[in-house]
Amino acid sequence: MSNVSTNEIKSEFLKSKLGLTGIFILLVLITVSFTTMAVIPASTFQEWNNPEKWIEYPKTSIPSWANVFTVDKIPEHKIIHAQIFQSENDGVFLTSQQFGISFEYDDFPNDFIFETRTKYTDSQLVEIKVIRPDGITLQLLSSSLPYSELETIHDQRYFSTDSMVKKNLNTYKDQFEFELSLGSTEIIFSELNENQIQKGNYIFIIDTYGIGKSADVLESKMILGGKAFGLMGTDELRRDLAVGLLWGTPLALFIGISVSIGSVVVGLIYGVYSGYRGKKTDEVMMRFNDVIYALPALPFLIILAVTISNSIFLMIGFLMIFSWVGIAKVSRSMSLQIKTRQYVEAAKIMGQKDSKIIFRHILPQLLPYAFASIAISVPAAITTEAGLSFLGLGDPSFPTWGQILHDANTYGAAAQGFWWWIVPPGVLIAITGLAFVFIGNALDTIVNPKLKR
Repeated sequence: MSNVSTNEIKSEFLKSKLGLTGIFILLVLITVSFTTMAVIPASTFQEWNNPEKWIEYPKTSIPSWANVFTVDKIPEHKIIHAQIFQSENDGVFLTSQQFGISFEYDDFPNDFIFETRTKYTDSQLVEIKVIRPDGITLQLLSSSLPYSELETIHDQRYFSTDSMVKKNLNTYKDQFEFELSLGSTEIIFSELNENQIQKGNYIFIIDTYGIGKSADVLESKMILGGKAFGLMGTDELRRDLAVGLLWGTPLALFIGISVSIGSVVVGLIYGVYSGYRGKKTDEVMMRFNDVIYALPALPFLIILAVTISNSIFLMIGFLMIFSWVGIAKVSRSMSLQIKTRQYVEAAKIMGQKDSKIIFRHILPQLLPYAFASIAISVPAAITTEAGLSFLGLGDPSFPTWGQILHDANTYGAAAQGFWWWIVPPGVLIAITGLAFVFIGNALDTIVNPKLKR
């Protein structure tokens, strides 16, 4: 290996198109990581496997942008918050919650749900209706809130699958000649006398009537179930895959960089010390290195994950244990060459301690190799973690890319054609690995004169 200064490395690296491409990709990944940590709360880790967190989202929905490439527009899943109006007439108080929907799709929505939180006293009558684009008003439901003498806060959900909603809509089948086989959403969103979508603006209204005092609506939203949702769609457990993919970026960088730095530092120090000391010390240390090197890493990692723990932090530690041995061999051979140089011999004659000679005179000569090794080691750590997670041995509380692929495999995403659940995490793993390979190869070409020629 040649002696290459920091300025020479920087100058040569800036001439490398591959290296600059890798740096650009890495900067994008770092930007995404910091943005994700700033915008998406870390509580996502605890809620990733909590069904209640994702109950409002659809199941296995395709990304919304897929509509750009389809002739028939897929209905999007929407969460709409209400506009609330209050009025009073002859002692009767009316609180009206209105949800406006522009429906321009070529298929019926799956269902709809109203979620309300109301503060009230006494009795309150609730009526739900929808005004269609053709001006026809359909009465969906009429019920009352539970009676309460004291002021109370009541949470209520109204479903399109409710038997009363179906019963009320059935009365319109004969009047408007709807087909008898139509469900609730089909009746609401279809043309009269035809089983076709009626496009346009719909207004869903929840009217709450009270005598003597109005009800206060604290929270109100409508969930219109569709087949497309968000930037990256959803999985079988209704989780927003965009959240998992975004959080997977800082996790992948953390795993890859932690393992590579740890293994390179340990391997570098171990190999340099072994080569510098020589004789029996070198022999014993290299035989131990050979033992670790001969161990099959993946089976041992599987055994350790099953028997001890599948914690992501322990996994990082296990990966470090099996990743330093190759670097130790290379750094030992370099150390054998460097220790024969005159300035090292002069330092020995001056009585400097071995540790000082190693850290001041030998290790600095290996820093260019160390940086190249760190960059090249990152993809291996990321793919190994992804492989263990895919086998079901990863930490399920962290939404890593490997864990997303494991869940996709568990629920048969490939067989059902859920490409948005499989392709994005695989592509992100490949892009991240490629960035560090570009950087590592560029550095390796600079510090290794044989490769450069």
